[in-house]
Amino acid sequence: MAEITASMVKELRERTDAPMMECKRALTEAAGDLNKAEELLRVKLGSKASKAASRITAEGVVAIHLADSGQVGAMVEINCETDFVAKNDDFLQLAAECAALVARHDPADVAALAALPMGEGTVESTRTALVGKIGENMSIRRFVRRQASGKLSSYVHGGAKIGVIVDRTGGDDQLGKDLAMHIAAAKPKALDASGIAAELIDSERRIAVEKAREAGKPEAMIEKIADGSVQKFLNEVTLLGQVFVKADDGKQTIAQLLKAKGATVNAFSLFVVGEGLAKRSNDFAAEVAAQAAAAQK
Repeated sequence: MAEITASMVKELRERTDAPMMECKRALTEAAGDLNKAEELLRVKLGSKASKAASRITAEGVVAIHLADSGQVGAMVEINCETDFVAKNDDFLQLAAECAALVARHDPADVAALAALPMGEGTVESTRTALVGKIGENMSIRRFVRRQASGKLSSYVHGGAKIGVIVDRTGGDDQLGKDLAMHIAAAKPKALDASGIAAELIDSERRIAVEKAREAGKPEAMIEKIADGSVQKFLNEVTLLGQVFVKADDGKQTIAQLLKAKGATVNAFSLFVVGEGLAKRSNDFAAEVAAQAAAAQK
């Protein structure tokens, strides 16, 4: 039997927000497999065990630059250590200039972006100088550049913590703005079901089957119940299946909205600052002790 360590229990608890003993039981049942244990908790606890995917942990901003009348767009995420620095004018300017450079030069990756000219030096030398000036580390995490098939619209929300670029054909500028705002609010994982990983769909199906069995549903109905659960999941995580956040009746989906407007969405990009990163936590007592020990040495 695999050893269940305190660190494994802690990680599963952070992923799911489930009680500590429930985490330990799930890990024991899953023979130490964290992913399997998370599935087991979701079967048992439902939505209470799924908060990890939306936890935002690092600081920074998203910057967007559209050019050529909405035909080219770029979005950049730059991270820093504290929210205080995320509001610094020099930091915001660095992010804005990086987005413009990505739109203009189409660099291959972050390293190529860092090597582009900026001011009297490069993006990297500008970043390094700003680190020295502010006294806090910062990094360019990621960027995306889009060449429109139709026309690009964008939206930045929550103090530049969420950014969206959406490429649509048809409709007007208001529709483009509404779509971008919806994506920022609803955070779809993909445009439609074809963009959802097969293993994620399989996981949802397994969870639905186990839930149905635990509820005592007839075996002959379980597959049908699972199909319905998977479809509900796909509607929740795909843009076209989601209910439009501004729908008057609370029922109109994005697919229905687009049909009514004679429009289509070709693609979209969504950045949420710090998504998937661990936030620095300050233990001031430990910092003081460490500094005192260093001084003694």
